[in-house]
Amino acid sequence: MQQKTDVLIIGSGIAGLSYALKVADRSKVYIVTKSNEDESNTKYAQGGIAAVWHEGDSIEKHIEDTLIAGAHLNDPETVRIVVTEGTARVQELIALGANFDKTREGIYDLAKEGGHSEHRILHYKDITGYEIERALIAQVRRHKNITVFDHHYAIDILTQHHLGQVVTSHTEDVKCFGAYILNTKTQKIDTVLARITVMATGGAGHVYANTTNPTIATGDGIAMVYRAKGRVKDMEFVQFHPTSLYNPGEHPSFLITEAIRGFGAVLKTTDGKEFMHKYDERLSLAPRDIVARAIDNELKTRGEDFVFLDCRHLDRKAFIEHFPTIYNKCMSLGIDPFVKMIPVVPAMHYLCGGILVDKQGRSSIGNLFAVGECACTGLHGANRLASNSLLEAVVFAHRAAETTNAVIKDITFEENLPNWNAEGTEHAEEMVLITQSQREVQQIMSNYVGIVRSELRLKRAFDRLEILYKENEALYEQTTVTQKLGELRNLICIGYLIIKHAIRRKESIGLHYMVNYKK
Repeated sequence: MQQKTDVLIIGSGIAGLSYALKVADRSKVYIVTKSNEDESNTKYAQGGIAAVWHEGDSIEKHIEDTLIAGAHLNDPETVRIVVTEGTARVQELIALGANFDKTREGIYDLAKEGGHSEHRILHYKDITGYEIERALIAQVRRHKNITVFDHHYAIDILTQHHLGQVVTSHTEDVKCFGAYILNTKTQKIDTVLARITVMATGGAGHVYANTTNPTIATGDGIAMVYRAKGRVKDMEFVQFHPTSLYNPGEHPSFLITEAIRGFGAVLKTTDGKEFMHKYDERLSLAPRDIVARAIDNELKTRGEDFVFLDCRHLDRKAFIEHFPTIYNKCMSLGIDPFVKMIPVVPAMHYLCGGILVDKQGRSSIGNLFAVGECACTGLHGANRLASNSLLEAVVFAHRAAETTNAVIKDITFEENLPNWNAEGTEHAEEMVLITQSQREVQQIMSNYVGIVRSELRLKRAFDRLEILYKENEALYEQTTVTQKLGELRNLICIGYLIIKHAIRRKESIGLHYMVNYKK
């Protein structure tokens, strides 16, 4: 069946929802999300959103902090745009109903995180992302021009390829006409035609065995765009959060926000000794790439599975007030943070690269925008500064929406697109093949393409992944498409891109650390 909408948004995090609200007064908007409407990486963002908020801070300080964290591989113009426009976008979130913590005096209680020179993080307890998502969804539900389709999975975007035209190069003039969308409840695949399509699909955490991302984070948007010959950039820069809760068997990993270290918690080895002084003068508040590598080195040299985060010296009442979710989680596992230290380990957290976009969020494919974590705007460079991601999402959602409102009336629908070819029969053994292959992808990436890399490991990962790619493409051609099969296909693509970009970068910088290269 074919459907039409002015704007098709794939994904329902802060970027997609913010964008939707800003175009819906002029356009009919469909939002498709493969899980529930509120399930996204945004929902799990504990720390907060960074913005210049008080007189002691400045645009220049925030810019400099961002450039330092990103090893100056950032796009300076993008950094200035996001930091300069960010405060106004956060004020819009507040106007839409998002709450942020305030002091008893009624001013915003700003936190400080690793890499920041000032207190500039607005937060709501330790569930900031959840609170922003709540406010945005409430507004989306009220808008008559926005329809949300949950449990709908985007398989591929529609381009000239589906009109029988051969697209062979990522430099060719490609246009997007919409997407094939699978209803995961009925298993029917619709052809959704759109004047503008927006990728807001979030990250790709589940390409690794340990991640703080929800299970939906399988890199779908990036993989779809790459298959359609769109350009991607900086995929080698994979950010591992230094402190996820060490709790074997729990997937995804539970995040222990960096704000706790900003609050005064200290990293220690299992015998209770501090170690960050050996790696950086900023100690436990060094940027994430440095802290993650330091922990990784301690684990490898000591032969241990985790390090500790010591909160025992902190004010109990204030800690519980600021971090109730983390406190309750620890207590549920028998860890009283004021009696015992919290065991932590790095886990994949954020992808700094993604779909290459311009200053308005436009991808290299015509009529296709990308916003949020799936996009590469140039803000993060080689390493994302803490709490800059939600800021980037709202700034670029605004810019993409402005451009959409200006051009959409001049874009016509492509009427001649075929419906999905549903040939292929389900195989009884399909699910075991998919689950086993996904485990293999995750183990390959975790063991060979993790926090510390080498040319030998990358070559081995590439060779192993190539085998899985060929096996899965054969399975994809033979069987009926399911969400799990599509996600596996996308994870293999993401793994390939990370490895390819890592092999190409002949230096150690930011999140890409090679044992045989020097800075």
